[in-house]
Amino acid sequence: MRKVLCVEPVILIYTLALSLTSPLAQQFIYRRLWEEEFNATFISDSNATHCEQNKSSPAYIKQKEVQEKASVFSMQLDLTGAVPSLIVAFVIVANGDRQGRKRSLVLPSVGALIGNICLTVISYFSLSLCTLFAVAFITGLFGSMATFLGGGFAFIADVCQDEKQKTTRIAVVDLIFGVVSGVAGLSSGYFLRGVGFTWTFVMASLLHVINIIYIIFFLEDSVGMSEFQHREPVSCKELLRETFSGVYMLFKTAPYKKRVLIIVLLFTFMTYLFTTVGGSSLFTLYELDEPLCWNEVYIGYGAAASTSVSLTSFLGVYLFSKCLKDIYVVFIGIFSYIGGMVMAAFAKTTLLMFLVRVPSLLCFMPIPVLRSMLSKVVLTSEQGAVFACIACLEVVTGTIALSVFNIIYAATVAWFSGFSFLLSAGLCLIPLAVLCWLLCTSWNGEDLALLVPEEVSSIESADS
Repeated sequence: MRKVLCVEPVILIYTLALSLTSPLAQQFIYRRLWEEEFNATFISDSNATHCEQNKSSPAYIKQKEVQEKASVFSMQLDLTGAVPSLIVAFVIVANGDRQGRKRSLVLPSVGALIGNICLTVISYFSLSLCTLFAVAFITGLFGSMATFLGGGFAFIADVCQDEKQKTTRIAVVDLIFGVVSGVAGLSSGYFLRGVGFTWTFVMASLLHVINIIYIIFFLEDSVGMSEFQHREPVSCKELLRETFSGVYMLFKTAPYKKRVLIIVLLFTFMTYLFTTVGGSSLFTLYELDEPLCWNEVYIGYGAAASTSVSLTSFLGVYLFSKCLKDIYVVFIGIFSYIGGMVMAAFAKTTLLMFLVRVPSLLCFMPIPVLRSMLSKVVLTSEQGAVFACIACLEVVTGTIALSVFNIIYAATVAWFSGFSFLLSAGLCLIPLAVLCWLLCTSWNGEDLALLVPEEVSSIESADS
């Protein structure tokens, strides 16, 4: 059977299944907590959720308590799955340089399949919400989203020879992620209203089955067979030593300028990811609360509106990368995000909440561009190590961001629910300051294109 080097369908199907269940899982938690608090069935009509807006009403106080409980519960759930997924992502993605990329794609898919089957059972039999902690931990043991994306981006870096092609193709993956997330978010509300939680989780499980079959039988590994793959199996201790030594040597053997660039770019990536993950994760809770009081269909519309942001961000990367240095593209994206979050903080009507996406049209640009910049700095044999670092930073940063922002939202929702969005916008000053420092020094975008060729030529001359 002839295999292909096309990983985009794998990312598309995985993202579709994940985006179909993620907003539903959050709404499932919210509804169950709402029913426990009010001791009544959750009500949702065609226009809005059962949302109390009279601030003097006891129901309004209980409603705020549900918001706080849902926020804290989501934070605890994210922490439960983050710890095991951090370890697995680091080991699997870093060893991909020697043992191939496919395992970093298939393991998270299997974990997601198990997670969706468990969600189906929990929904069908109305099991306790505490069961979700076991599901999150098991899913984390299979690597979760960080391992999947780390392996996927490393796969693309392997098959791309041209640097501009690498930036564009990484941006295509983020485009797929954004568009599919929007489409799935839009349809999730109709799925929920039409077939309910249980059958929606079943459909997501079937998507993961299709993905696993494609990865195993149709996808060719981007890393060819080598002496590392032909040798005898190593022990877990030896595997961990090889993993950490690969990442350690990435920094130890690198020239000073390259080492500083990697650290600065990783820090910029981490701080921007912290603000975006933390701020955007609160949209569903914010939209469920008064005065918006959105139902599942409106929440789906809001998620679908993000599709336009993904498209415009991709077009921005494609066009701006032709005439601007990568660092300036990152600047534009950060300012776009700041504008959107400031507007979201004061959005009190449905129309205004939808219009939040207008200033945010280019906010997704920094993430793929920073990934591409990091990939350009390192050698081909170091792609796994650098993407393992990125994957681990995504897990750690994302988990901390979700925890911090959920706690802050729970503490501030009663007096100003938009405070977390303003905080997210303000924290963007950190990556902006780092990038300004980078521009004011000799380490500019041209150095990124010069470091790797020099190292490659020196290695080739040494080998000869």
